[in-house]
Amino acid sequence: MEDNSKKNPNQLNIELKEEVGQGVYSNLAIITHSTSEFVVDFVRIMPGLPKAGVKSRIILTPEHAKRLLVALQDNVTKFEKQHGPINVKHGRDPNLPPINFGGGNIPQA
Repeated sequence: MEDNSKKNPNQLNIELKEEVGQGVYSNLAIITHSTSEFVVDFVRIMPGLPKAGVKSRIILTPEHAKRLLVALQDNVTKFEKQHGPINVKHGRDPNLPPINFGGGNIPQA
């Protein structure tokens, strides 16, 4: 059997471990930045619970943040072509976290 790495020396093999592959649910992303990095905190807000926890934090260079933005836009466009428009509820800024999620008010920090 021939070694595929000899065919394309620039090929990158990416390993997805089982515990990472199962993913982590998040329904809120908080994005901050400095001059040298973007920080994306993925949060899970649960109805009736007064506290929400950061489930994952990803730190990106500005260049990678821009690449992520372009990749997300491309994927949203493809999704909407296949499944129709994604509706965002009007009357609320989609960039702000939900204040009233499932009934109870969640205190703002």
